[in-house]
Amino acid sequence: MENFPVINLEKLNGAERANAMEMIKDACENWGFFELVNHGIPHEVMDTVEKMTKGHYKKCMEQRFKELVASKGLEAVQAEVTDLDWESTFFLRHLPTSNISQVPDLDEEYREVMRDFAKRLEKLAEELLDLLCENLGLEKGYLKNAFYGSKGPNFGTKVSNYPPCPKPDLIKGLRAHTDAGGIILLFQDDKVCGLQLLKDKQWIDVPPMRHSIVVNLGDQLEVITNGKYKSVMHRVIAQTDGTRMSLASFYNPGSDAVIYPAKTLIEKEAEESTQVYPKFVFDDYMKLYAGLKFQAKEPRFEAMKAMESDPIASA
Repeated sequence: MENFPVINLEKLNGAERANAMEMIKDACENWGFFELVNHGIPHEVMDTVEKMTKGHYKKCMEQRFKELVASKGLEAVQAEVTDLDWESTFFLRHLPTSNISQVPDLDEEYREVMRDFAKRLEKLAEELLDLLCENLGLEKGYLKNAFYGSKGPNFGTKVSNYPPCPKPDLIKGLRAHTDAGGIILLFQDDKVCGLQLLKDKQWIDVPPMRHSIVVNLGDQLEVITNGKYKSVMHRVIAQTDGTRMSLASFYNPGSDAVIYPAKTLIEKEAEESTQVYPKFVFDDYMKLYAGLKFQAKEPRFEAMKAMESDPIASA
């Protein structure tokens, strides 16, 4: 089995830059996922985020989750549960406007720590988008501009905990899906595993690694690259022991950003492929995705293509 791609970002600053860029290119084309080390976010910042996230779950969310499980009788299920996930979550929005001060039950120190972490992740996401531009032969800033819309990108963090589950064969931590948006940066638990991606029809573990950031590509990058890069199905398997922490930060297009394949990539691929992905407003895609998240992405792309060719449907 091939090794899961782990990329040392420090290598971009020296003689091994070309090799590191090739590894990123291969990961984007063949995995849709890769793991970053030496990414520039200090370990002590990540340690504080982890400690405070786990403390907040214990203090404010664990009991609530137990009550939810009891109210739905989930510990006694006998058949596969397909309409919910074994996870406890809340969402922090950073851009275009932050909601961190409005989210209930957060200590002031935790709010500040998450604001700082989000700024660092935003910078890293934009650096990664420019590395993708370089590999794709697009001008620097192309992807950031494509995501910008009129108010800048949407950027937010889904803070999740996956508690021990008595029936992991019947209830997924998170059902299989591709991510709708742009580029996703994940800070995951380094002790409790569970994240898997689908490659060559096999589920592969994304290895927990201390102080790493896992990166995956969303549907919008598949569209902009006209399928050269792919968003990939992934899921979380609940574990019988240990609570898994996951902070997934989504750097997505602005709601009114118009998403379409980059012209230079269509021209480059013209000899190899006649397929062209659709053109649409990101918010329209998100409305469709909301009801179809846990289904295949291809019908979503087809639906957007149908709207594109039918101006009345898209009006």
